[in-house]
Amino acid sequence: MSGSAFLRLGATLVSGVIFGIGLSLSGMLDPARVRGFLDVTRDWNPSLAFVLGGAVVVSALGVLVTRRMQRPLLDDAFHLPQNRVIDRRLIVGSAIFGVGWGLVGLCPGPAVASLSLGLPATMLFVVAMLAGMALHDRLPRIGARRQGEGALALRADGGRLSER
Repeated sequence: MSGSAFLRLGATLVSGVIFGIGLSLSGMLDPARVRGFLDVTRDWNPSLAFVLGGAVVVSALGVLVTRRMQRPLLDDAFHLPQNRVIDRRLIVGSAIFGVGWGLVGLCPGPAVASLSLGLPATMLFVVAMLAGMALHDRLPRIGARRQGEGALALRADGGRLSER
């Protein structure tokens, strides 16, 4: 393994450890806390808003720093998403994600971090989540088209709704 690849893996490991500690420290491994945030009709728990706010601040600072850089420290180029279209597939996927998050109180990051607690329900959730991801990738798409083609789309850069 080259020195640069070793440094990238090290940075990934350190980032994952920091993320896991942050999830644990903030209580976000507890699905009841997440459901308490999502349930605004009863005893609302705003703690997740502070976690999300912290994430937005750190991400915004990261974006500002990377805009001044020619290239990342441990790679040859930045790998940023090219697709900026908000289409039906994204909206449906987001809705399904939201339903799952609201029902269970876990999303992928906290679910994987919660495996450290050894709870059977979390283990089952992660296995089911991985199975759903694998199933999605292997199912033939009915009337398969290129992503975004033929869908009503709204560009994320402020463009208007249009037929693609």
